[in-house]
Amino acid sequence: MDINKIKQKLEQYQNQNTSTSKILWKAPAGKSQIRLVEYKHNKDVPFVELYFHFNISKNKPVLSPISYGEPDPIVEFAQKLRKTGSKEDFILARKLEPKMRVFAPVVVRGQEEEGVKIWGFGKTVSSELMGFIVDPDYGNIADTINGRDIVVETITPQEAGNQFGKTNIRVKPNKSPLHTDAAVVQKLLENQPVIPDLYTRYSYDELRDLLKNYLNPDNQEAEAAPKTSEEAPKSATQAKSAKVESVESAFDDIFNS
Repeated sequence: MDINKIKQKLEQYQNQNTSTSKILWKAPAGKSQIRLVEYKHNKDVPFVELYFHFNISKNKPVLSPISYGEPDPIVEFAQKLRKTGSKEDFILARKLEPKMRVFAPVVVRGQEEEGVKIWGFGKTVSSELMGFIVDPDYGNIADTINGRDIVVETITPQEAGNQFGKTNIRVKPNKSPLHTDAAVVQKLLENQPVIPDLYTRYSYDELRDLLKNYLNPDNQEAEAAPKTSEEAPKSATQAKSAKVESVESAFDDIFNS
């Protein structure tokens, strides 16, 4: 028995029992000051790239298995659509393909007692942060002793005049310690979740079912609705469009052949 692997599995269970909403940090409107922290589970790089499907489930983003090196039936289907040469298929493929989100452990200044939070951001912010790190004038901004705080300015969609708003970052010029209490520093460095484990992992078959329901929502609703008369199945069948049947055929050709 590998005791180290048992410890890792126990740690994963403990992390999953912690409310995700308390761990994930979303920058509020206005300015916040944070500190990037060394990631316990990969001390070489503090950034974790995860890929999500944002259109498949109505309830929440769905983590794509490509985030941890496993096949994703939704990605496979999107790749097939891209090869058909159809403009409609290309547009659908773009919607189905997962989008990257970058995560990093941070400490929110003024809330150090709450421990390490996980901040999620886009590729633009990620590139800016990496640019500071590789700049010799700044270096390792996550250094425990001689790192630098980051000012995050969140501009609302109304203020930015777009759909998603805007995030600006500014790395402070002065160096500072993560915390003046060594015990607190140790706690911040050790008590960190495994970032991918904050999200539900779906099996290949579960993702395939989500995809099938997304492609044919009318059929899903018909199956969920109570059938009070003999006419219900007929109405559901009649509601299917030729386009939906065509997509279903393509789905069956790829996954059931």
